[in-house]
Amino acid sequence: MNNALAAQFIPLVLLIVVMYFLLIRPQKKKEKQVADMRNSIKVGDDIVTIGGIYGKVVKVKDERLTIQVGADKTKFEITRWAVSKIENEAPKSKAKLAEEEVEGTTKKALPKKLKKLGTEKDSVEPSVEPELSEKESEENK
Repeated sequence: MNNALAAQFIPLVLLIVVMYFLLIRPQKKKEKQVADMRNSIKVGDDIVTIGGIYGKVVKVKDERLTIQVGADKTKFEITRWAVSKIENEAPKSKAKLAEEEVEGTTKKALPKKLKKLGTEKDSVEPSVEPELSEKESEENK
């Protein structure tokens, strides 16, 4: 009797375990990443709100951000949870750049010639000759 009862519950337990690893765990991981992103917002960051408004952070308080929007530089306050993503992070200060240089973590830029070659290489497209229709090919003969 106990074996039959255990055999009925094993598929149910397996289903719950599979659901945890396929649905619940990835969702919690993504929520944690979003929370970390929202907590890392600082003055100077370009952000996009969940409503689709692009702005630049000019002031950070606990749960409120003041952003600057548009050509007339209109400022308004939003809450942290209204930030969808950070477009460009604020540039690093000179002190932080100097620290990284000392630590050797800064990446050296490519020489201008290599940058130029790299952009030209990407922008060059192979030439494609138009195919002639049957009538045009007969006329050319």
